[in-house]
Amino acid sequence: MALQFKCKSKDEVPVEHASLYVEREGAWWLEVEGAVEKSKLDEFRNHNAALSQERDALKQRFEGIDPDEVRKLADEKRKLEEAQQLKSGEVEKVVEARVKAVKTELDKQLAGVTGERDTLNARLTAIQIDQAVVTEATKRGLRVTAIPDITGRARSAFCLVNGVPQAFEADGQTVRAGKDGVTPLTLAEWIDLQVSEAPHLFESNAGSGAAGSAAARLQTSAKNPFKRETWNLTEQMRLLKTDPQLAARMKAAA
Repeated sequence: MALQFKCKSKDEVPVEHASLYVEREGAWWLEVEGAVEKSKLDEFRNHNAALSQERDALKQRFEGIDPDEVRKLADEKRKLEEAQQLKSGEVEKVVEARVKAVKTELDKQLAGVTGERDTLNARLTAIQIDQAVVTEATKRGLRVTAIPDITGRARSAFCLVNGVPQAFEADGQTVRAGKDGVTPLTLAEWIDLQVSEAPHLFESNAGSGAAGSAAARLQTSAKNPFKRETWNLTEQMRLLKTDPQLAARMKAAA
């Protein structure tokens, strides 16, 4: 008996071949490399058949027609019509038609240039915002692997205004206020919010005041674990893990 490619429920799966099926999209599928469901294959074939028929119809319709020759004839026809209009004294119509043709071509070129400009501006904006965010977030201990995540978040929150990243609300129009509720949210404040809302993007000591707390504890105790008289290997390892920069300074001071 042939195996079914798709079973609606597990009960339809032959017990002796259960290991060959996997559950996916609410059904049980025969795990075969390169296999495609018959309905999708039929849809693909029907679509290809329709495209082939359309192609054949167009080919038959325009068979024997040279596109270059058609354009040449159209141009000659336009020139004859212009000559006839000029003879009839309809100079304004000829001028209007020529201006319209030139304007249409210029509008087409302008649309292309505008589209290219907008694309470049969007890329430039993304690059500038990315650089500013990564620079500021790195000061808070941003993980290297988190760069794509935090830049994606920043692009949805910031826009360039006079070359400076400006935070906006979800409507994209209202300027987002900072901590005081009046002045615009700064990039540094936004990074602080990310440290609180998405701590997985930052190293474990990136929380506000974490590094300062470690330094304060060590300064309060007045003990440098790297000094001979206060040597403490456990404290050294903890400090190297939580605040490597402070550890380096204290090691140098020892």
